[in-house]
Amino acid sequence: MKKKNILKQNSEYNRIIKTFKPIRYKYLSFYIERTAEENYFFGFSVGKKIGNAVKRNKIKRQLKSIIDKNTYQNGFNCIIMVNSGIIKKTFQEIETDVNKIIKDINILK
Repeated sequence: MKKKNILKQNSEYNRIIKTFKPIRYKYLSFYIERTAEENYFFGFSVGKKIGNAVKRNKIKRQLKSIIDKNTYQNGFNCIIMVNSGIIKKTFQEIETDVNKIIKDINILK
């Protein structure tokens, strides 16, 4: 995933989380904001309940690789929050769940 397509500002996270309702599925929560920009942005939030920094970064890397496999429409910001249920899941299970939500949200080209 390209670094230019990642949300990094804390103020953006707070604004999106406060103003939009999440789309929840099992251990994942998606916050979607539609914009008029010519790019799309993803942000990831993995809490400390998941484990130490190594485990949290592994989950972020897995999510980025899953998201990188698809092509997306322009004009949205998406924040993916992870709950503690992801610890017991394999990469394939996470991939099928994320792809299902992305199809339901209708952000694919």
